[in-house]
Amino acid sequence: MGNVIGVLSMAMLCMVLPGCYLIHPSSGGGKLTRLPESAQRQLNKDDIALPDRYKIEVVASGLTFPTGVTFDDQGIPYLVESGYSYGEVWEVPRLLRVEQEKITPVAEGGKNGPWTGVTRHAGVFYVAEGGTLEGGRILRISDDGKTSVLADNLPTRGDHHTNGPVVGPDGWLYFGLGTATNSAVVGEDNLKFGWLKRFPDFHDVPCKDVVLTGEDYKTKDVLKGGGEVTTGAFVPFGRSTNPGEVIKGQIPCSGAVLRQRTSGGAPELVAWGFRNPFGLAFSPEGKLYVSDNGYDQRGSRPVYGTGDPLWEVKKGTWYGWPDFSAGLRLDEESQFKPVLRQKPKLLLTDYPNTPPRPAAILPVHASADGFDFSRSEEFGYRGEAFIALFGDQSPTTGKLLGPVGFKVVRVNVKTGVIRDFAVNKGRKNGPASGLQSGGFERPVAARFDPTGKALYIVDFGILKETKDGAQPLQKTGVLWRITREAP
Repeated sequence: MGNVIGVLSMAMLCMVLPGCYLIHPSSGGGKLTRLPESAQRQLNKDDIALPDRYKIEVVASGLTFPTGVTFDDQGIPYLVESGYSYGEVWEVPRLLRVEQEKITPVAEGGKNGPWTGVTRHAGVFYVAEGGTLEGGRILRISDDGKTSVLADNLPTRGDHHTNGPVVGPDGWLYFGLGTATNSAVVGEDNLKFGWLKRFPDFHDVPCKDVVLTGEDYKTKDVLKGGGEVTTGAFVPFGRSTNPGEVIKGQIPCSGAVLRQRTSGGAPELVAWGFRNPFGLAFSPEGKLYVSDNGYDQRGSRPVYGTGDPLWEVKKGTWYGWPDFSAGLRLDEESQFKPVLRQKPKLLLTDYPNTPPRPAAILPVHASADGFDFSRSEEFGYRGEAFIALFGDQSPTTGKLLGPVGFKVVRVNVKTGVIRDFAVNKGRKNGPASGLQSGGFERPVAARFDPTGKALYIVDFGILKETKDGAQPLQKTGVLWRITREAP
């Protein structure tokens, strides 16, 4: 009888709480991830499902936190290892040449990762350096490994980093700058990311002047270890704001796409109002698209249920952060309301423009990252974007009832339709370590080679999430290659 009563009580509770959300533990892929007993990662290309006539193979393995790939004129791939991972793990960031299973270091960086991406243009490599300790940079690296700084002191010492880069049809170098925080308010969650203790005065910086509503948030004073502080938007931790207060804009800034001449000079603003513009790519028609990581359910101003927008970027446009998600206002849509909490309140009194709607919206917490467009009829799906979904980092980013991401999808940017392209086999998707298979762990970038006939997938490797934060595992990264067989 006791068991029956318990079941009935649970059923009644489920009727009150949406989907039993609160009584279920988080079961996202970040938690599902398993750390192997040895550093050796299991690999098996047959554990990855692909459309008919496509095949996948391992190009390189044993990599530590790889994040991007590019190619020289002969089609030889070059990788970057980031040198940093969430979980406050630092390694040496490196640019590597990968040829016939031989990996040759070309250049190394210092302790200022992560190196989040790389591109090659006119015989020179350009690398985005995240800036965890010294601020973001764009690096220029020659074939002999000589490194110079093209852009410096970018405001990306926080949660998100300097991303990209990519060279546009106009010959300019385009790159993204992520925001310092989840939703513009510095809070206790930023201490877990490590940077709040290192840089207690750091905060988000708008690209143009903004007027605040004066909405403030009380939290524990995690810097002093006791008492409470009040913090507003676009200001340091523990600093309150007033209604009508103006925060001056500046360049460079948070949550923006900038461009710069490859020869140097001051960066220029392209567009802003992004949260974390990670992947940048130009379509065959020459239009710039950006993958933008949506809000998390964490911190002083948590936001629930926001997908990752894929934006067509138009110069001078504001894309809605921190008061909109994918063109929708946070205080007007019930989908953004965390369970048993109020809807997010607005931080700005007015806006530069009405935010546009995205070309597509990737799943909530999928972490839509590096991507590229197919330009080859031989490979197929010409004009569609192939996007690497890194996968959720639940429970750090918010509770999930199942894994999200951990695969490569293709997106028709004209219709917004998203379809799986390369995904781990099994009854449910997730990281290979959690599925006990040899497929994808965390795809972080997708890039076609110069011929357009081969799609390279950068797999970051094993990254487990716990209540105490991320646990990355070195030497588990992989570079994969997908090609299409002739009919």
